[in-house]
Amino acid sequence: MVINSNNVSAVDINTTSGVVRGQTIHIQTTLLDAKIDQWLGIPYAEPPVGDLRFTYPVSYKYRKDIIDTTKPKNSCMQISTPIEHRIYGNLTFSEDCLFINIWRQTPPSEHIDSPLNPVMFWIHGGGLNTGSIFSRTYNGSALAAQGVVVVSVNYRLGKLGFMYGASDEAPGNVGLYDQLLGLKWVRDNIHRFGGDKDRVTIFGQSAGSWSVMSHILSPLSKGLFQRAILESGALMFNKDRDVISKQEALQASREMADTLNCTDDGQWVQCLRRVSPDELLKHNGFLTQPIFDSQFLPFRTQSALAKNLYNSDIDLLAGVTADEGQGLLTSLINPNDTVTADVFKMYVKLVNSVFHNIDVETVSEFYLKSINRTDSRALKHRFGDLAGDLMLKCPTYLFAKQLARQRQPANNVYFYELTYASDLFERLNNCDPVVDGVCHSADIPFVFGLPYLYPEGYEKEDYYFTRWSMKWWTDFVKNGVLDNDWAQMLGPGNVTKVKNWNPLDLTKIMQHVFDDTCDGVWQSYYL
Repeated sequence: MVINSNNVSAVDINTTSGVVRGQTIHIQTTLLDAKIDQWLGIPYAEPPVGDLRFTYPVSYKYRKDIIDTTKPKNSCMQISTPIEHRIYGNLTFSEDCLFINIWRQTPPSEHIDSPLNPVMFWIHGGGLNTGSIFSRTYNGSALAAQGVVVVSVNYRLGKLGFMYGASDEAPGNVGLYDQLLGLKWVRDNIHRFGGDKDRVTIFGQSAGSWSVMSHILSPLSKGLFQRAILESGALMFNKDRDVISKQEALQASREMADTLNCTDDGQWVQCLRRVSPDELLKHNGFLTQPIFDSQFLPFRTQSALAKNLYNSDIDLLAGVTADEGQGLLTSLINPNDTVTADVFKMYVKLVNSVFHNIDVETVSEFYLKSINRTDSRALKHRFGDLAGDLMLKCPTYLFAKQLARQRQPANNVYFYELTYASDLFERLNNCDPVVDGVCHSADIPFVFGLPYLYPEGYEKEDYYFTRWSMKWWTDFVKNGVLDNDWAQMLGPGNVTKVKNWNPLDLTKIMQHVFDDTCDGVWQSYYL
């Protein structure tokens, strides 16, 4: 991305946090020539340190001094892997991390009252353990150039964001409360940035999509957004029990406390507030899950759907990538393992220990059919298919389908499957596009217009596809309606229609895509 430094100028906005000083930048690449106002690292909450560690966020108190938001601030505490470093860039980590970023197209003149633009509120992914709004992959400039105001929010991660202590000292889900406070900050301030608080779309990918789903479910988020975009993730797992119950979450917290010599029954949370954050990071799991039966999430998803106890009056755009699970394999199994049919079933049992109540034999036989059971590579690939269906594809699809059944035609519900990937971004993400297909996160460069911002290495097809992808996403944000290249998720006769998100055929609509998987072998697991 080329920024013309001769045209960089300060932009001051008075907010409930104080006067924030951003800057106007002139972006000039082969595909984008735009003036964008950006504010990086606006504080929306007091630093969650000391007595504020593990508990609800506190709104940032107004400061008289001008707040410099021309440079990135801290990302929330996490363990950064080499792959994440390669994708995100250089980041600094601290508990003092509760910031938002804002991008808008520079108004034509300070003296002209422009109409307010719709707002896109981004929640990053990373398993609720990693991620940052200061990642270069989440630069909102190209999206803002399409006539929207883009906001992104940092939130506490891992144990610092989701430890449950059965009291207001550690109520659990405080990372979600961070996002909620960010949404409230937007409600109170976004008009000053040219954004319309009554036209907010929340969107996220992976665990960011889980987070979007949390706000759809939470009574605390009611009225703060009108549309939602779920990219590869939804909080809907086994119909009979949570991934982690409150009792299990509390037990895990107490075991961590014991390990860290915080054994006083009355003071263990206070003791953990004095522990180094680096020590707490060592206790993060592969995935962090929110807890239900709580103030933020009072009802499990299936119950909320059955009783209409969720924020149902929204338009929804949701979807998945074609090969979600392949990029997860290195986190789930040892790449050097030789996989046999018996080892495959052992892997399914291990997954079942996390997600519970899987019919291991039936599911294993379903994914083992029609493949060479002596081919270790083929078995690994099929396990990736299984993991992707269980963790990402089927929850997203089945939730969207249930919402469509309840809300169409009053609200619009669209569903897609991404069947195209950028070779450059896939390889950066440690995914081989030839072997692995269209992996988890393959949507990110097209949604954020990365080929427009960083053209080097992308291909002509990527540029073309990016233009259409940004148009579709911002059309949905602006109007809640997509063009005739899309179809409502449920067609006549309740036939599910899935948009084939692919530049080789912008008009293709698929049917019966998930008949055997989400509507077949997995349906009784979820519904």
